[in-house]
Amino acid sequence: MREGSALEVFLTFLKLGLASFGGPIAHIGYFREEIVVRRRWVNDATYTDLVALCQFLPGPASSQVGFSLGLIRARYWGGLAAWIGFTLPSAVLMTSFAYGAGELSNSIGLGVLHGLKLVAVAIIAQAVWGMAGTLCPDRSRASIACVAAVIILFGNSSTAQIAVILFGGIAGFWLCRTSAPTLEQPLGIPVSRRVGIVALAAFFALLAILPVLGTRVQGLELFDAFYRSGALVFGGGHVVLPLLSNAFVTPGWVSQDSFLAGYGAAQALPGPLFTFAAYLGAVGKPSPHGTAGAAVGIVGIFLPGILILLGTLPFWDTFRRRIGAQAVMRGVNAAVVGLLGAALYSLLWVNSVRSPGDFALALTGFVLLIVWRAPPLLVVILGALGGIALA
Repeated sequence: MREGSALEVFLTFLKLGLASFGGPIAHIGYFREEIVVRRRWVNDATYTDLVALCQFLPGPASSQVGFSLGLIRARYWGGLAAWIGFTLPSAVLMTSFAYGAGELSNSIGLGVLHGLKLVAVAIIAQAVWGMAGTLCPDRSRASIACVAAVIILFGNSSTAQIAVILFGGIAGFWLCRTSAPTLEQPLGIPVSRRVGIVALAAFFALLAILPVLGTRVQGLELFDAFYRSGALVFGGGHVVLPLLSNAFVTPGWVSQDSFLAGYGAAQALPGPLFTFAAYLGAVGKPSPHGTAGAAVGIVGIFLPGILILLGTLPFWDTFRRRIGAQAVMRGVNAAVVGLLGAALYSLLWVNSVRSPGDFALALTGFVLLIVWRAPPLLVVILGALGGIALA
């Protein structure tokens, strides 16, 4: 397979960033159609292995897959070009929404924002439903998810969220062992073990140092909030909701209503859900604000996922041979389902569903997504109109 250029990669992923609606799972489908079927940059076996790896790692899975495909095509500049192209459209749109959201103060605007919050209820319920079927198919993993949800419901803090991830890994190691997976051909991504070790060291060093420096250097407090959230996300973009809520709503940096309205708006956009960070960086209280805050949010929330990906790629072929390692990740993924289920109740339901009309609108959105397979953009539009009607 010939090597391409970073510009070719950028234009390809810019097209995907403008058209990839529907969330991480849909993004994986868009990538396969464009990169594997149409352009033939990689074969199906390599693509499947990349998806499996990125599902295991913390961070935004679809963006990590895109970054890996850019690496294969045009090395490090290609990886960067893929990430920028895929992220830029929704990041710009979310920043623009942050500037316009403050103008939605009349009854129609408030109705739109309330409708977007109810859309978020439907979207997260759909995510929990789908992830539970895939990641908790047996008694052991369903039980891990249940215990994780209970821990979060009675101890909703960043410490409890970390404890849940650790609990899932330990429980998975003992309860979720199966035979080793069948191995495909090596991935062949041009990342050396030396680069991998440096990336892993940077990932953990920033995780340890940023909380200390954030209290002393202006701007690093905001960067640290995004970095920690991005570093602890297992299971897809929706799982970042409770982490960001704990980082921004709990200390009063963003109001609950503004937070949920921005999250609802993010559902209407193509590209990665993590660009919700651009909105929070723009409207949040810590400096910097506006466009500079949006840039800090985007870099901060995506950086840990890219670092852990670069650190893991050189060792993935060895890692996936270990039954214990696979069992740990199964347990972690099950715990993530419980974490997201608890967030559905404690962060969304109790703050958004306050009347029979609210429940009816959220239920309608859920049925449209699950049964009718309606695109999220349509559900967002209907939710906004429904919110106006309820207002």
